[in-house]
Amino acid sequence: MGVSTEGASLPSGPDSKKRRVTYFYEPTIGDYYYGQGHPMKPHRIRMAHNLIVHYSLHRRMEINRPFPAGSDDIRRFHSYDYVDFISSVSPETLSENYYSRQLQRFNVGEDCPVFDGLFDFCQSSAGGSIGAAVKLNRGDADIAINWAGGLHHAKKSQASGFCYVNDIVLGILELLKVHRRVLYVDIDVHHGDGVEEAFYTTDRVMTVSFHKFGDFFPGTGHIKDIGVGPGKNYALNVPLNDGLDDESFRSLFRPIIQKVIEVYQPDVVVLQCGADSLSGDRLGCFNLSVKGHADCLRYIRSFNIPLMVLGGGGYTIRNVARCWCYETAVAVGVEPDNKLPYNEYYEYFGPDYTLHVEPRSMENLNLPKNMEKIRDILLEQLSRIPHTPSVPFQTTPPSMQAPEEAEEHIDRRPKPRIWSGQDYDSDRDEDMASSKFSNVNDDMRDVTDDMEEEDPDAQ
Repeated sequence: MGVSTEGASLPSGPDSKKRRVTYFYEPTIGDYYYGQGHPMKPHRIRMAHNLIVHYSLHRRMEINRPFPAGSDDIRRFHSYDYVDFISSVSPETLSENYYSRQLQRFNVGEDCPVFDGLFDFCQSSAGGSIGAAVKLNRGDADIAINWAGGLHHAKKSQASGFCYVNDIVLGILELLKVHRRVLYVDIDVHHGDGVEEAFYTTDRVMTVSFHKFGDFFPGTGHIKDIGVGPGKNYALNVPLNDGLDDESFRSLFRPIIQKVIEVYQPDVVVLQCGADSLSGDRLGCFNLSVKGHADCLRYIRSFNIPLMVLGGGGYTIRNVARCWCYETAVAVGVEPDNKLPYNEYYEYFGPDYTLHVEPRSMENLNLPKNMEKIRDILLEQLSRIPHTPSVPFQTTPPSMQAPEEAEEHIDRRPKPRIWSGQDYDSDRDEDMASSKFSNVNDDMRDVTDDMEEEDPDAQ
């Protein structure tokens, strides 16, 4: 490709060679339950992990249980009042005057409900992404995976789109302690608005989001939204239409990402792998296969730049599990058999019991001439940024230290305490009328000051 990755190349060698992969998984993550009828089901992460174990992919990775992110860690991005609220609210206290008055302020309610263990869930998700960043900062891994992360809609002082704490922003802030430039790529069907907003005015993070644009949550991500001030041209938005298929996506993704990496020369890449861009997703409208989705990871992996891989959306949970299992296999460099091994959730994958599913017969509204126009506009935007932008490097704050913990049996499934398996039938059509997405907060917030004025004692 002629792309230099000087300063960012990995000891594992060129593509097709083994990568050192570290994987974060909290065994209780599947216990959390957003509520009856809610499309977000943390149980999908447990299902994905179960497939990963039965394919023996865990034997090819370093397995970590994330250390829960503390309130001070989360306040590196989120406001004090907001963190105080989500860390103390519970279904039992919701009716109290203080909490009921704050719900609208913090956008907590129908889409982002208060459920048992809400803050514990946020701590696990954020802890995995911060832990992944620490591993990459230390050079202990080439690829770090946290499928419980990728919650890209959360804002500084608001929950949004099923997301409460923006683990991605917290992970990137940790990466910026060591790395000059971070590239963030988002392939969720929804625009990665929370991450873009956080870094909209800095050139130290380039955000690239491929998403459905139009009458669709969160309503942001126009191709003309490019960043402001020092961050001008460092936000790229790729607006897409219904029916996007593998071939169309690949024809856009590869040339854009190649040019981004060539020009921006990131030291590290963060890839959000929201699986709601798959064919047949309950809330999505694209038509990607698991292999088409995973091709994004495969391509970025080929540049041999340190890589953080995160989850995100995905609401047909049997396909989310398939996708993230397959992408774990791509990360470690193996091709798993299409026939699924018997596992605890085998009945979910009938009638074919295969890892891959065929895309639907669906009209692709992304016309070749429009795709070409989008590609040309974005490549022209990229031509306006300096090659390998110069970043003043401040005194590097100390990287976060994760405490040592005794080893646990990561494969042992804990006894469920909140969820009931029957609540997770992703085939059942549930009444979504009460689960409308909320309006996006359009205020652009700059976290550059936080990065430059970081207080080392805050850790």
